[in-house]
Amino acid sequence: MTTTIALAGKGGVGKTTIAALMIKYLLKRRLGAVLAIDADPSTNLNIALGMDVEYTVGDIREGLLTQVKGSLVAGGAAMGSLPGGVTKREYLDYHIRVSLIEGDCCDLIAMGRPEGPGCYCAVNHNLREVIDAISKNYAYVVIDNEAGIEHLSRRTTRDVDQLVIVSDPSYRGLVAAGRIASFCSDLDIRIKNAFLVLNRLTGEVPAPIHDQVRVLGIPLLGTVPADEELANLESNGSPLVALGDESSVYRAVAAFMERLLDPPTT
Repeated sequence: MTTTIALAGKGGVGKTTIAALMIKYLLKRRLGAVLAIDADPSTNLNIALGMDVEYTVGDIREGLLTQVKGSLVAGGAAMGSLPGGVTKREYLDYHIRVSLIEGDCCDLIAMGRPEGPGCYCAVNHNLREVIDAISKNYAYVVIDNEAGIEHLSRRTTRDVDQLVIVSDPSYRGLVAAGRIASFCSDLDIRIKNAFLVLNRLTGEVPAPIHDQVRVLGIPLLGTVPADEELANLESNGSPLVALGDESSVYRAVAAFMERLLDPPTT
């Protein structure tokens, strides 16, 4: 059975950092195979994990649409199918599996470039089905999203077990977190649980921030402190999974992951 964890939050709050350290925790506990999905067009989860990306799902999607347009101009395949009797689903399935990066720590799919002009509905439907099918081969799927969650049901997945909304300890960050939480009921996504994580905290949670968290009504899963060692890794582009197990940041992530997953004691 696959457990899907998706991270959301406004830009710059540290979603990718938290995602990478969640993956580090899952691997350290040996809880099963992990698939990382970088759903942010900027594609930098691979850097945090120390993995190289050659091409992305966005490249595959645009290549598919180029072929479809070419077949229509040629007067060939009806409704924009592909030459040689290949369906869009078969094309995406093959190329996404080839693009999947197999790493020592986990496997990775990078979604990459955003959609261009035109209708992507049919392509996104097939894309979501392919990714859902691949995800079933893993015990855990961790999705690092772009700001917001609107695209999850459109081109990544419609099933999320744990939605972790990341915010910095600021009024704007928490307003964005509240908006994301309010979107959940309006989107075609099945979310079992949603939690809030406060990242880059210096000292205790300030009273005004604590009050605002209570007003939001999103359970506070945990807080993650600001950390100089982590800042140094981020500044020089080193993999964040290299962060030591005794780091205050990793210990904070490990603590809330235990509450999130309640894994058996080993």
